Amino acid sequence: MLLLLVLALGGAAAAADFVGPDSCKGCHPEAYDAWMQSKHARAENSLSEQQRKDGRCLSCHSPDQGSQATASVTCETCHGGGQYYSPEYVMKDSELARLVGLVDPSEKQCRSCHDASSPSLRPFDFKESLKAIDHWSAERARRSGRTDASPHTTSTAPAPASAKK
Repeated sequence: MLLLLVLALGGAAAAADFVGPDSCKGCHPEAYDAWMQSKHARAENSLSEQQRKDGRCLSCHSPDQGSQATASVTCETCHGGGQYYSPEYVMKDSELARLVGLVDPSEKQCRSCHDASSPSLRPFDFKESLKAIDHWSAERARRSGRTDASPHTTSTAPAPASAKK
């Protein structure tokens, strides 16, 4: 019976609705602020009017536009639709949150957009790019009582498990 419940939740998580980045802001204010200052938050704005009509461009610059009100690359673009993992009681249990759909982004996931065929002039360096989107160090510092970390500095805290090679 428990196995059926887990399988049902796992299937439901794959089809989870997006709740939007504002729903993340309440519990993760530092991560939200880091995202707001990132290129991901403005990804769609970097497109020309013609490119905004091109599905090939939107697939990376605003991949979830049809599923949520917010354009560009949001928390849920990388972490999965938050319908099932966003409640506070779920997020307090990291195993449960992952079970119902929270994704730890991987290099492979990033490379689905940041690849050799993208029109970027610079090659994609996963480890360096993680530093540019660090939205976990400031929150970890706050939770541990430190105030010396900022999302825009190189962190001494370990990167998320999926970020390690």
